[in-house]
Amino acid sequence: MDCRHVVRIVGVGAAVAALVACAAGAGDATGRRPSPDGSARDAALAEPVASVPAGATDIRLSAVGDMIWGNTPSLPGDPRHYLDSVDHQIRAKSNIVFANLEGTLTTATVGKCGHPNGGDCFNFRNPPHYARYFAADGFTILNNANNHSHDFGQVGLDQTVRAIHHAGMKQTGLPGQITVVQAGGQAVAIVGFAPYSGTADMLHLDDAAALIRKARTKARVVIAYMHAGAEGSDRTHVTGQEEYYVGEDRGNAEKFAHLAIRSGASLVIASGPHVLRGMQFYRKRLIAYSLGNFANFHNFGGGGVLSDSAILHVRLSPTGRFQSGKLIPVLLDGEGHPSIGGPSIGVVRRLSKSDFGSHAPRFGRHGVIRRPA
Repeated sequence: MDCRHVVRIVGVGAAVAALVACAAGAGDATGRRPSPDGSARDAALAEPVASVPAGATDIRLSAVGDMIWGNTPSLPGDPRHYLDSVDHQIRAKSNIVFANLEGTLTTATVGKCGHPNGGDCFNFRNPPHYARYFAADGFTILNNANNHSHDFGQVGLDQTVRAIHHAGMKQTGLPGQITVVQAGGQAVAIVGFAPYSGTADMLHLDDAAALIRKARTKARVVIAYMHAGAEGSDRTHVTGQEEYYVGEDRGNAEKFAHLAIRSGASLVIASGPHVLRGMQFYRKRLIAYSLGNFANFHNFGGGGVLSDSAILHVRLSPTGRFQSGKLIPVLLDGEGHPSIGGPSIGVVRRLSKSDFGSHAPRFGRHGVIRRPA
């Protein structure tokens, strides 16, 4: 932004601080300068935000990464009990329980691959009635912003959305979509992003920032999800650069997450690389860069870091301030079935420190997450 235009844009009352920051080229909390493309606008330029209702209490979120239980007709034998070993930690007295639905809930048979899964192309689908099992395990909202939501075209996506709603859950992640849920006696807005035009597109930074600012007019607390980053066992680090996989631009996860928070998000959660990634505090807001795989049935590659997973618990104040968090370690077996345990706390602690230094969370022995000193 040209500093000469600050007064005209933000008004005299806010101009002094803006001019100082603009003239100095002030960096963000990590010491980086603002992006030169002008796409990362401060929350100070946002529209008026929603108010907090009287009597509102803390918001408790439970979140997991990529979830799909097999691929029709190859499905688990007893889906009603597939999450019995972890469902108590999924619920955890949370009033928002989130997962990324890495696939479809459809009876459609014509997929994008045009042949059996393999190579660089995979179609994923569960029967529509599986939505009932997800709801019974405590999930309240599923994300459709990912590279598998359109595996069976618009017909498959439409049937997926209907199945989610019919089971009493909500979903998010479609172009321009802001999903509002009730938690802690107030509205909370959830917006999902991925690097695809058929979703809320994280590659169009100005549009993404505008959508988050709009969400804050509907709810004081906004939670953003991003399906971002290259895939694979060697992709555990957040690079701060644009990432690519099989020729696709998978976004710059750090740049987008910082944009989301500057635009008004209180929390950013993510998956997509199929591995755990580190966490960071930016402007006192938590970013979980990837929660890895979760609850699949031969859908994703396993072994080593690909089998490390987690459940994230976060408590936010009615105004969106981070209050507390906890990372529950999860380990996936050879079929992709989750159970509590494994090295995930140590993995995320190490990656966080390596990638974010003094901005990494402090992790307690049992996965308790605290802001850095």
